[in-house]
Amino acid sequence: MIRLNESFGDSVPAGRLVSSLIALLAALVIVALPANAHEVRPAIADVAIDDTQLRIDISLNAEALLAGIDLDGLADTDEAENASEYDALRALDQSALQARFEDAADRILGGFTVLSGETPVTLSLDGVAVTAEPNLELPRDTQLALSGVLPADGSPVTIAWAREYGTLVVRQMAADGAGDDALYTGLLNSGAASEPIPRVGAAQQSALSAFITYVVSGFDHIIPKGLDHILFVLGLFFFSTKFRPLMWQVAAFTVAHTVTLALATLGIVSVPASIVEPLIAASIVYVAVENLFARGESSIRLPLIFAFGLLHGLGFASVLGDFGLAQGQFIVSLIGFNIGVELGQLTVIAIAYVVVGLWFNTKSWYRGAIANPASIAIALVGAWWVLERTVLA
Repeated sequence: MIRLNESFGDSVPAGRLVSSLIALLAALVIVALPANAHEVRPAIADVAIDDTQLRIDISLNAEALLAGIDLDGLADTDEAENASEYDALRALDQSALQARFEDAADRILGGFTVLSGETPVTLSLDGVAVTAEPNLELPRDTQLALSGVLPADGSPVTIAWAREYGTLVVRQMAADGAGDDALYTGLLNSGAASEPIPRVGAAQQSALSAFITYVVSGFDHIIPKGLDHILFVLGLFFFSTKFRPLMWQVAAFTVAHTVTLALATLGIVSVPASIVEPLIAASIVYVAVENLFARGESSIRLPLIFAFGLLHGLGFASVLGDFGLAQGQFIVSLIGFNIGVELGQLTVIAIAYVVVGLWFNTKSWYRGAIANPASIAIALVGAWWVLERTVLA
């Protein structure tokens, strides 16, 4: 039983801490409910070079660029100061948004940097096509057809865009349109430029560059963009104050999601997101609810965590499926992405330990005052996501 007159340290009463914790958990539930409503996704640019002609077909979020939202490191457009302007643009029909983009094309294309050697290349807008997406709570893609004339010196081409435009995936495609596979895939963050793309042959990326890029990407897809994975890891954290069971669970989860991520990326396993995403939400509910009733370590929990890790790996694979792994550096990129994910998970656990576990996990009231309320909040969020991804989808 919790004694509200018990003190924490010298001056903070238990009642005040519990009240603050309840308010924090309530805020977590409120904030998390619309977490997937306006997700930020990377833009994807397919690049083809034919002698002195450059073609770029790019799929992006036109509303975010028109609204001037800084997408660098942003997980959800609702978090931006000018989110209301984004929502107003999102409410426009296809033809109205296309007209708005064409009017602002010069400004937006000014954020692109294309160089042939040291020579700037001017891009022309050849076409705009807005994808139909009737659900206003979801982002929609706009496809741009761009072209440019390259100097006749045969110099390679590098491509980048403004940092605030967010993540850009550059894929070098065959100039003759033969095949759908990219010759080179570059994942560009924070305004970085692509590797030099030659007029003949494919761009090359070093193993170290690919590794670092995908470590950053893996971490980014936990913090700040992976709220469902964050809540799952917190569910593991609140199961026990002991280090050993926590590390066993994290290890099982990591091994499992690594396996399915590799299999899915190689095309060996394919499960629709409409199945995977509700099951990921259900896994969050399970670990959180079990925390409320667990009395010590359960023999079934570890195998279940492994099974849940297989599901989460499929979720990570859907992220990588948007842009693929660096061509020619598949293994290095896959390892880097997994390491980034693991660093993100360990960061979540470390923060939870410093904020909560370090100070209170040995207290007799820790489970009743902190772990159980936190688990209830996590379970409520997970349950809402199950409904949102099934009944309300």
